Amino acid sequence: MKKIPVIAVVGPTASGKTKLAIEICKRHNGEVISADSMQIYRYMSIGTAKPDEEEMEGIPHHLMDFVTPGESFSVAKYVQLAREKIEDIHSRGKLPVVAGGTGLYVDSLLGNIQFSDSKGDEAIREELSRIAAEKSPQVLWDMLNEIDPDTAQTLHPNNVWRVVRAIEVYRLTGKTMKETQEESRRLPSPYNSLLIGMNYRDRAVLYDRVNRRVDIMMEKGLLDELKMLLDMGFTGTARQAIGYKELMPYIEGAVPLDVCVDTLKQESRRYAKRQLTWFRRNEKINWIYGDDYDDTAQIFDKADNLIAFADMM
Repeated sequence: MKKIPVIAVVGPTASGKTKLAIEICKRHNGEVISADSMQIYRYMSIGTAKPDEEEMEGIPHHLMDFVTPGESFSVAKYVQLAREKIEDIHSRGKLPVVAGGTGLYVDSLLGNIQFSDSKGDEAIREELSRIAAEKSPQVLWDMLNEIDPDTAQTLHPNNVWRVVRAIEVYRLTGKTMKETQEESRRLPSPYNSLLIGMNYRDRAVLYDRVNRRVDIMMEKGLLDELKMLLDMGFTGTARQAIGYKELMPYIEGAVPLDVCVDTLKQESRRYAKRQLTWFRRNEKINWIYGDDYDDTAQIFDKADNLIAFADMM
């Protein structure tokens, strides 16, 4: 069976992934499948940097804005849905373009990871969740770092659900998430995939883009969006997600807004660094460095050359 061509555009936050993915779709009759673990949530648009209608430029986007905050969602569910979208897009004669910064989503999808039907152990999850609630998410993350440092380094301490899951897997199987995923790669991928990574050689340039993105989020009304989420009762998700939790001290009257915004910029830069740590382990990624080019048109042309050389069509 001929493999389905899939292009994946990955990289750290604020690197220009979305714009590049949209341009690839415009040039090659494609549709975007989001690979962002936070853009799946409804009502969380500004803080997750979802592209608006104007930014989408008429290109259909899938797997965004469809999960209610607080609702359970897993990487296994993402892979299931993304596979269905890829098949649908391909069946209509279009090119599936996966775009996002959640490396676990991208690797699990393109690597054809096979997920167990096991529901896990609820008692273990409750115990670990209680540790995070009664002590702190950092204490839980430290536990994971002792048994599975590779996975821990890719997760923020406040990403409690995934930290809990990684520890749960280790307790149930005696194996790390990485070992479990490697064992699950028993079937060849059904995709002829090309991975394109967006980044900047000068880390200061990337960090400046991250800082400017935070400023734009604030101008668009991020604070009001957080207040709306809290009014709707979505405290857990809003308190844990980067882009929202950093503003909570201001909402609570404990810290000035400018200090919270500076913290948000710092945490966003740290997140970008963790994303790069994840993606740099993948030797299949073809990196495009934005500061090697004078304008975005040259970046788009470079991506076109990669696609042509890979003979995707």
